[in-house]
Amino acid sequence: MSQDETESIVRQRIRGLRIARGWTLDTLAARCHLSPSTLSRIETGRQRMVLEQLVAIAKALGTSLDQLVEPEGDEDVVIRPEPESIGGATFWLLSRERDRRGVTIGKMRLTENHDSPAPQVHPGYEWFTVLSGAIRLTLGTRTVLVLPGQAVEFSTMTPHLLEAYRGPAEVLTIFDHDGEQAHLPGHRHQ
Repeated sequence: MSQDETESIVRQRIRGLRIARGWTLDTLAARCHLSPSTLSRIETGRQRMVLEQLVAIAKALGTSLDQLVEPEGDEDVVIRPEPESIGGATFWLLSRERDRRGVTIGKMRLTENHDSPAPQVHPGYEWFTVLSGAIRLTLGTRTVLVLPGQAVEFSTMTPHLLEAYRGPAEVLTIFDHDGEQAHLPGHRHQ
């Protein structure tokens, strides 16, 4: 990313944060001890930014200089999942490890498994939606067929087992911490 592109992003951040707070140019200028015309020229790119100004602007906006000038890239937003095989399932982690929401989001591909494991029980809730194929969900004494586009949510204190039905199936799933520990053994989160 060029210096001009970085400066453009910083200018957009300054203006965006100012507007999000409902502040006029005069309000922010007074808070960072700049003239409104200087601040306007900084926001529009008609004046080069200097470090002292950026420090004062960041402080006035309630952010850090690092956050204000952080370069844009895709590494902070794009997750490149690597497949991990666990038993008869392949799992792609779609959330950052130890996600700030306390959940693990993933895509799971199940193939028909003739050595069906036993249903599991653990604290918490699970949610999944079928992307392709069909899933046979054993939930206590019930068996539920879940088709593409359908979603289920259930208490994991009920014995449960997900199996591919008549061919491979893919699901998008959300595990809480207990579900992650139960279904992804050996998968370590920090």
